[in-house]
Amino acid sequence: MRVLVTGGAGYIGSHTCKALASAGHEPIAFDNLRTGHRSAVRWGPFEYGDITDLPRVLEVLRVHKPDVVMHFAALAYVGESVIAPDMYYRTNVGGTLTLLDACRGMGVERFVFSSTCATYGVPQRVPIDEDTPQAPINPYGRTKLMTELMLRDHASAFGLSVVALRYFNAAGADPDGELGEDHAPETHLIPLVLQVAAGLRDGIDVFGDDYDTPDGTCIRDYIHVSDLAAAHVAALSVCADGQFQAFNLGTGAGFSVREVIEAARRVTSHDIPIRIAPRRPGDPPALVANASRVAGSLGWRPRYSELDTMIRTAWGWMHASHLIQES
Repeated sequence: MRVLVTGGAGYIGSHTCKALASAGHEPIAFDNLRTGHRSAVRWGPFEYGDITDLPRVLEVLRVHKPDVVMHFAALAYVGESVIAPDMYYRTNVGGTLTLLDACRGMGVERFVFSSTCATYGVPQRVPIDEDTPQAPINPYGRTKLMTELMLRDHASAFGLSVVALRYFNAAGADPDGELGEDHAPETHLIPLVLQVAAGLRDGIDVFGDDYDTPDGTCIRDYIHVSDLAAAHVAALSVCADGQFQAFNLGTGAGFSVREVIEAARRVTSHDIPIRIAPRRPGDPPALVANASRVAGSLGWRPRYSELDTMIRTAWGWMHASHLIQES
């Protein structure tokens, strides 16, 4: 298939472009490079543009005539969404509506959406299945839920085939060392911890050590970015029936903040000083996926589910890309 990948120069989008090409598809990366990197587009054409720009989106659709759109392009910093919710609604909701209008106008009937476990908010139960009530607690999560609702309505009204993939915590880097996580600012735990190990930071803040968990720190379900990419390729097999389907993407195993830090110490053989900081408002004690539905429907299971493996690939990519150097 020919696949338009919005946000195709970003962390997960670029890994997915590589996975699509490896599976025999043609990915077309569409990105405004606000957070993505042109150097990460290596497996198909690149088109510069923004999802809020209807004429530009229509032009790209006319030129490439994709069979399906994979939609990653979004603003994704929770803290930023709290202080600039207008920007998040304009991009994440308004931009997606523009993209949907363009798809309908050009006859694109398949759509794979990058959603998030943030739509669940503070879950009523763990592990979290797809029927868990969605009650996001920040503007970022609310924009993703609103987009899911839009997609449901488009599937019902216009026969659009939609697969929404609700990620848990993306982690790691391409095992071949070609791609990795490079955000500015960086907010994700594993790259922050590795920056401490590399001497680029003097310590890592642990936000709360008094949660009702075995070691008092928050527990999260980490999923390797290459496994996320593989799930998007698998989604193509069911994205053709004119309905909305949602799947959790996680490993079903949770690791605490302290466990992540200990694993990073093992992998890097470096000390990683920690600072205990106050809890962050709205941080649930544990977020762990029940991913049985995606296994049954798509035949997808994570290949890189070991925490040490995720950290090792991220550490290896940081060296390969010269972000860090051993002394």
